[in-house]
Amino acid sequence: MEKVALIATCAFGLETVVKWEVQALGYENLRLANGKVEFDAPVSDIPRLNLWLRSADRLLLKMGAFRAVTFDELFEQTKALPWEDWITPQGRFTVLGKSVKSTLGSVRACQSIVKKAIVERLKGAYHLDWLPETGPDFTVQVALLKDEATLTIDTSGSGLHRRGYRVQSVAAPLRETMAAGLVQLSFWKPERLLLDPMCGSGTILIEAALIGRNIAPGLKRRFASEEWPRIPARAWKQARQDARDAIRRDLALEIFGYDVDPQAVSAARRNAEAAGVAGDITLEQKDIHDLWIDRQYGIVITNPPYGIKMGDFQQMNAIYITLNKMFRKKKGWSLYVITADKKFPAYFKRARPDRVRKLYNGPIQVQYYQYYGEKPPR
Repeated sequence: MEKVALIATCAFGLETVVKWEVQALGYENLRLANGKVEFDAPVSDIPRLNLWLRSADRLLLKMGAFRAVTFDELFEQTKALPWEDWITPQGRFTVLGKSVKSTLGSVRACQSIVKKAIVERLKGAYHLDWLPETGPDFTVQVALLKDEATLTIDTSGSGLHRRGYRVQSVAAPLRETMAAGLVQLSFWKPERLLLDPMCGSGTILIEAALIGRNIAPGLKRRFASEEWPRIPARAWKQARQDARDAIRRDLALEIFGYDVDPQAVSAARRNAEAAGVAGDITLEQKDIHDLWIDRQYGIVITNPPYGIKMGDFQQMNAIYITLNKMFRKKKGWSLYVITADKKFPAYFKRARPDRVRKLYNGPIQVQYYQYYGEKPPR
């Protein structure tokens, strides 16, 4: 079966999580780099991967990689790639670009050169004088890093964080892909109680429920490569049917979310309903300072509000102190807190964090503080 090179891109810090996901789907010989995991897979598996990747941002088809320090080199080596294997005679394609520490620093010029090279290649391959670009969409990306150019075609279309269930949001929502990564880094299992005392629009809880029920995160959306003739329609149909068959419907999940903002709780309810997991999540309006925990074992994953304004610090410190009082004697609770405030450990004094992982929530560098609790008795 024909295989192609694929790249699953991700936020910096989530490479290991994406590696776990790709391995769990049955792929080997993975190549990790900053913000991406590369591997080989059959063409017919592109639908399955797009449906199931939880923490990756996009799934890219790698067309080629080469060194380029002049525009002539970029043009000729781009033109040498077999673009006609994927882009149809009527295909409509755009070129995106980025350049880091490379001689060819003008992204706009690189995009223009790559576009011209692909047009020339397709005109020659299809014996055409011009390309109508009225057919399926193809997004090409040229990424230059230290003079190494990597050319890809985006199989996903809109980012994989767009699950299709976010019908209502709140300020500064956590991306779905990041939330899924946080849950997987916590090693939460469906039989464990999970709580988010500052749940916002419910993203962490919804992603946990999707994981618990083994619901493919991309099951409610469409992808750019569904329109590509190279990938048979039956492959998409089969991948979706297999995903529906894999859903675990026999579970009773204990997932709880609280927030002081009634609009946030309303948004979380609507999003959970859209995701098909409303019955798995108990949501309630409650201030964290009024929250009482009467269980001895559980897991907290939360994204407390963190701001840049000086006025936010007093509110944030009060939240941290409350968390400390709430859990300092509950040794059976594991806590996972993502925040940009590096002072958090000074207020949560139960113990030193067992692990601190550096992540990026969009452009903001954050820390994922991990405190491991005692395991519940069997």
